[in-house]
Amino acid sequence: MLGKDKALWVIDTCLEASKSQELEVVIMGQDQSLTRYTENHIHQNVAQSDTEVIVRAVNGKRIGKASTNQVDRESLVKTVLAADALSRLVPEEPDFPGLPEPMPIPEGPVALYDSTLSCPPDLRAAYVARAVSMARAKGISAAGALSTGAFELAVGSSKGVRAYYARSEASMTCVAMGPTSTGYAESAGLDVARVDPSEVAHTAIEKCLAGQEPTSIPAGEYDVILEPLAVRDMLMYLAFMGFSGASYREGASFMSGKMGEKITGDNITIWDDGLDPAGCPMPFDFEGVPKKRVMLIENGVARGVVYDSLTAAKEGTEPTGHSLGEMAFIPSLPINLFMAGGETSVEDMIASTKKGVLVTRFHYVNVVHPVKSIITGMTRDGTFLIEDGRIVRGVKNLRFTESVLGALSRVDALSPQKVLTGILTVVCPAIRVRGFTFTGTTEF
Repeated sequence: MLGKDKALWVIDTCLEASKSQELEVVIMGQDQSLTRYTENHIHQNVAQSDTEVIVRAVNGKRIGKASTNQVDRESLVKTVLAADALSRLVPEEPDFPGLPEPMPIPEGPVALYDSTLSCPPDLRAAYVARAVSMARAKGISAAGALSTGAFELAVGSSKGVRAYYARSEASMTCVAMGPTSTGYAESAGLDVARVDPSEVAHTAIEKCLAGQEPTSIPAGEYDVILEPLAVRDMLMYLAFMGFSGASYREGASFMSGKMGEKITGDNITIWDDGLDPAGCPMPFDFEGVPKKRVMLIENGVARGVVYDSLTAAKEGTEPTGHSLGEMAFIPSLPINLFMAGGETSVEDMIASTKKGVLVTRFHYVNVVHPVKSIITGMTRDGTFLIEDGRIVRGVKNLRFTESVLGALSRVDALSPQKVLTGILTVVCPAIRVRGFTFTGTTEF
């Protein structure tokens, strides 16, 4: 990573070289160290450091974009001039409101942990060794990865925007593999010292052992307990399908025409908050606009979507600080999602379920119908049959095809929240859904 002083130097260097009416500079930097393991052995130790500088040059309503991962003066000047040249060739953006004006940006919570930044390879190996030894003791194989590092974002513009923030990142995954079944667990956050390898490995191993010799069950509707990993995937796809101001404006969102109306059960509340330290905070977006806390669904009622500056201008509203920048395929997205939890543990959900299915996580998820919030995918790494309040056996993986909003309309129990990461940061509970639809079966 560059650090704040060097990042600001890069921004100033680009601005000094600019011949454009307006210029924006976005810097993304990442340091990552990764230890991968498989079949109870470490097989890869890698480290990388990368910085990308993205320049947006504005002349009238024409916008040119260029990028580089070289931060010497000559490379930066070439990138700025390239963006300027492109801006004079491309068609106009008639609705472009100009670059955002500078606004006060909160400091954000402390998010850089020395324990993560200075985590050495031998400590990562010790984490992995703990998981491997626990798997070997049970006669099964473990695979996964331990990652530590940091991410920085800096934004500056000729309008006077100056923003910088950095956070550390740590995560551990474990797939436990037996003769006929697998189990999975993960832990993630800002501080590697809070990642417990024994807990991660124990959860994965227990799921693997409990799921041996899985049986087949027919497709159909079941009461389903979705653990937080599965809920995370549902919320991520919900965000992609409908929480962007652009899709809302275009009528392609499940929120379009439904604002202020009931779209899920009363016990569902979902919001985005880039300043909450319970997640992975980021106090501003890729345009340097401070993030607002946005209520998306409140007690089942559609309340809001998130905006970048261009879409907000088209809608005649204010940006919410959720731009993903010029290089993203979607203009805005809530990337710090929270879903309110409850007080029912997963164990209590199981105990009060007459017949149902427990799902650890999903994979190979795809969108079927965004306006109806329908997705399809498979269960993975721990799917279990529940009868008379207890887990009786593992079951072979199932394909589901379900409306996310429909499922969230049939939730009758929620657990306390758990912090998870992925493409988005998600803090969410486990949930029990009545009448969840499985449309197919597998042979594994």
